[in-house]
Amino acid sequence: MIDMNDPVIRGYLIRLVGEDGLVMIEKMPEGEVTDEQIAQATGILLNIVRRTLFILNENKLAICRRERDASSGWLTYLWTLDMSDVERQLVKEKKRLVKNLKVRKEFEDSNVFYVCPEGCIRMDFKQASEGMFMCPDCGEDMIHQDNSPFIHMIQERIKNLESR
Repeated sequence: MIDMNDPVIRGYLIRLVGEDGLVMIEKMPEGEVTDEQIAQATGILLNIVRRTLFILNENKLAICRRERDASSGWLTYLWTLDMSDVERQLVKEKKRLVKNLKVRKEFEDSNVFYVCPEGCIRMDFKQASEGMFMCPDCGEDMIHQDNSPFIHMIQERIKNLESR
């Protein structure tokens, strides 16, 4: 069983399914249950329960089994939480985040930026020069932005993630 008090796991689940989804996970009955039973037991709206279950299933954190009623032909979906894969999902998420941060760092390294002194907008050199270094929102002259602190912050975040 996973530690639902672990801030990393909670943060991942909240980002994945939202606050209501996390409440549903915490209150979900044991064993195979229908989405209606989950909604009734947790007090969460049925459409939110279904959305959460499908997201969990897509991320291999819930198992769904279909059962057909022999007389009516209706399908019943039975759901079970399976959080045993959450650690592997966190590793995948970390790799994705590191990759995106490296792409962003490369973008920041290879461009020169200009910003509006009023905080309206940030543009790369090409965009700023096409607008004659004037803010398209307020008309102020754009000023050069030293993005080295931002690049350093990205590098530190990458280093921090890769060391874990």
